[in-house]
Amino acid sequence: MKLPSATVAASLVCLIIAPVFAVQTMPSAAPGAVPVPATKRVTCLATTQNLKGQDRRDQLQLCMAQARVDCLKQAIDQKIVGDARKDFVKTCAGSSDGTAQQ
Repeated sequence: MKLPSATVAASLVCLIIAPVFAVQTMPSAAPGAVPVPATKRVTCLATTQNLKGQDRRDQLQLCMAQARVDCLKQAIDQKIVGDARKDFVKTCAGSSDGTAQQ
């Protein structure tokens, strides 16, 4: 099933906006707690929760691939190299070891 481009665009907007809201709402959760930003994986899972079966798996895989590309671009901009870059991309995208998938 092909999703309309509007759905894909909306998913990408959520991918960009959702972490901002997650970070802004977390400090009020517990006084003195250190806020932890939502990973892109959490955002991808949230944007695909209404889909089922193969559609969900496909969209989650596409979303995570885009998240890794975005994190890689960020690492390149910050001049992070070697093992530090690999760790940065994993942490940024929120993938545990690169093989985790639902």
